[in-house]
Order: sequence, then C-alpha cells, then structure tokens
Amino acid sequence: MPLLKVENITTTYPVGKGWFGPLKHLHAVRDVSFHIEKGETLGLVGESGCGKSSLGRTLIRLEKAQSGKAVFDRTNIFSLNSSELRKFRRRFQMIFQDPYASLNPRMSVRSAIDEVLRVHSALSKEQRERRLASLLEMVGLDPSHADRYPHQFSGGQRQRICIARALAVEPDLIVADEPVSSLDVSVQAQIINLLQEIQNKTGIAYLFIAHDLAVVEHISRRIMVMYLGRIVEIGESRSIIRNPAHPYTMALISAVPAIDRGTGRKRIILPGDVPSPLNPPKGCPFHPRCPAATGRCSKEEPPLALSMNGKEHYSACFYRDDFYGKMSVLSGN
Repeated sequence: MPLLKVENITTTYPVGKGWFGPLKHLHAVRDVSFHIEKGETLGLVGESGCGKSSLGRTLIRLEKAQSGKAVFDRTNIFSLNSSELRKFRRRFQMIFQDPYASLNPRMSVRSAIDEVLRVHSALSKEQRERRLASLLEMVGLDPSHADRYPHQFSGGQRQRICIARALAVEPDLIVADEPVSSLDVSVQAQIINLLQEIQNKTGIAYLFIAHDLAVVEHISRRIMVMYLGRIVEIGESRSIIRNPAHPYTMALISAVPAIDRGTGRKRIILPGDVPSPLNPPKGCPFHPRCPAATGRCSKEEPPLALSMNGKEHYSACFYRDDFYGKMSVLSGN
C-alpha cells in the first residue's frame, strides 16, 4: 500500500474582475492523481506557473482542495478537522523554496527548531537540546552555532536549517518545493546529496518539486510532468528521460544541456506562451503549442493512460505510442 495516494485533486483560486465584474476562478490544479511509496522520491517538474507549488501546498493543507482526496497511510488528510490535522501534521512537512523568507529573522536557530519540538513532541528540555544538536549535525552544521540568527548564515546554510526543522518531528514525507532553485550550483549539489543521505538513513519519502529536469532526474525514482495544472506524463525516471511519450516532456528534455547534443536530439522551441489558467483551452491543454497537434487534440482532452514505453509509464497524449513519428515532427527531421 502506498504511503500517499492522491485521487482527482482540484484546486482553484477565486479571482475578482473589477468592482462589478463576475467572479472568476483560476484553475491551479486540475484533476490530479498519483501515489508515493514509502521511502520513494517522486519528482514533479514543469514551467513556472503550471501549478506545482499549489499542488504541494494543497497536499499539506496550506491550500484547500475543491475536490478529490489525499489518503496518507489510510487517513484522508482532507477530512481532518483542525485539531486532528495538528496532531497528524508531524507525519508530513514542507521545505519551502526561499530559505531567506522561510526563517523568522528574529528567532535563533535554537528557537526555530525548539518551537517545532515543543508543539509536536513530548520531549523534555534536555531531550530537545540533544535532538537539536543531532539535527544540526545531520544537516552538516555545527551545533555550537544554534544561537546564531538567520542573517549570520549563507543561503545554503539557511536551507540546511530549514531541512533540519522539517526533520525535527521525524516525518514520513517531506514536500520539497524547489529547495535548491535559489542556491548556487555547487550548493545545489550539496543539498541534493544531503537529502539523499537523509533518505538512506531514515527511509523518508520526498515529493521533490523543481523546474530543472536534470536535478529531478538525479534524485527521483519516478518523475511527473505538469502542464497548466494537469499531469501530462508520469513514469520511472529512466523511461521518462530516454523515451518521453508526451511532446511537452520532449521539449523540456531537449532544453537540458548535454554533451552528446550532436547525437540526434535537437532543441525543440515551443511556439507561443502558456495559456492562462483563468481561461484554459478546450481539448488537450498543450495543443495550442504542440507542433504535432491535430483537430482531435483541440476538441478532446486525452486521459492519462498507459504508454508502451514502460509498465509504469503514463502519458496524456493521443499519440503516446507514436514516439518516433512525433519526434520527427517536433525536431524537423
């Protein structure tokens, strides 16, 4: 049984239009379903504004889902009241994108982590002190720096503090929302390696959100590709990278710098911009930008269905099994 099973989640935001205009709804997440196994890293990629962060925030109840359910180890998170959620929240935590905004500048590292331990555990003061030192050592920081404040640390060190805070209550799942995007490349590698080391030691599961496909490929066992609020492809990392079954995934992969670029894969330039989630196109959400789209794509929305590329490889494309023909159209060969 999976650790987390998500079924048909939809998240919308009300958007007003002037003083007398009708109320509109921005469809950030549309009918999304997936699962995460215990100890697994599931990557989530897509362009900025596609709904990745909204999905992550919905899963941990920072945003309200309009429909669907998220079953976490036999418990539907969305059905919990505030008291039940507070007790259950220790089992899932979130690492936010900006380590500078994630920490209270007026709280020392000790205060920030001790607050979490006091709320979510029954540890004594002495036990919390030992736990604090252990957490800082786990993320590669010196416990003697616990009384320092966020402005006294670098960006990478701040993100390590955020990771320590998320680990404080020993969660089963961490939603990591672009945890390395604001860091230097060398620091990114350190944080990625740190997350993997922690996973090997604790068996924790990650939903790793990023827009950098190369980073996601490195850390994830499976990858989900999101476009305009929908999951358009999901499968094992190797299968997704080597045999993409959706034109959007192919375009993302072509944008990743590679030493072997001259071996046949060309850069795919998508025309136009991402449509507004306030007024998504009918049919396939990607069809206005897809060079391989047909009349059917503008009328019908393809379901997420099994592809021939692998046992766990699913794609929301009518031509998911015509990979080579599709590739020739997109690359101009």
